[in-house]
Amino acid sequence: MNPVLARTLRSLQRNILAGLITVGPLIVTYMIFSFLLGVLAKAGLPVVQLLAAVLPDDALSRPWVQFVLAVVLALVVLYVLGRVTSLVVGRQALRLFEAALERLPFVAKIYGSVRQLIDSMLVKQGTAQRVVLVDFPMIGQKAIGFLTRTMTDSSTGELLAAVLLPNAINPTSAFLQIVPMERVTETDLNMEQAMSMLMTGGAVAPETIRFSRPELLPVEEPRRPVPLA
Repeated sequence: MNPVLARTLRSLQRNILAGLITVGPLIVTYMIFSFLLGVLAKAGLPVVQLLAAVLPDDALSRPWVQFVLAVVLALVVLYVLGRVTSLVVGRQALRLFEAALERLPFVAKIYGSVRQLIDSMLVKQGTAQRVVLVDFPMIGQKAIGFLTRTMTDSSTGELLAAVLLPNAINPTSAFLQIVPMERVTETDLNMEQAMSMLMTGGAVAPETIRFSRPELLPVEEPRRPVPLA
């Protein structure tokens, strides 16, 4: 191959790769926000279309106006629900609603699992739940997980950890691993950093991470005094 052509191809490949690395995080962020906005718009669009049919206004018939109003309406509804459920009456109503869902076999299992997963990922700092690393799917490859609780092996008395391992990009599905506590690696990540890494597939991540367990230094035995002859 012509050396000039080879250098040109290598330069082209290197520049394209650099451009992908630069634009990649922006593309992932755009995809996530587009998905969330699409869900919000789909939830509020029926009400906006009903208003457009009742009110004879040309502005309401425009697609982009309906999209914006649907997103705003969905956000307002979420805010009102959040405020109501934070009150005593709202919490009681939520408990009644969840109790009614528990009577539905399949719905109760799905709702309960998703609710526990979201609660574990949105847990506030300072609680027992924290971000850890465990060997998954094989030794030497570590996955980000949330340590939800600790327990004891009834046979050996060994301390065990229940670790929730959300899937990248789609953290609503996850694996639950029960592993010995000695196989769990504590990290210096907070919940926001861990969720950013999961949602972006690692594109958004801190510069450093605690990957290996710190090795404990051997404890020196105290020297025994030498008896005098």
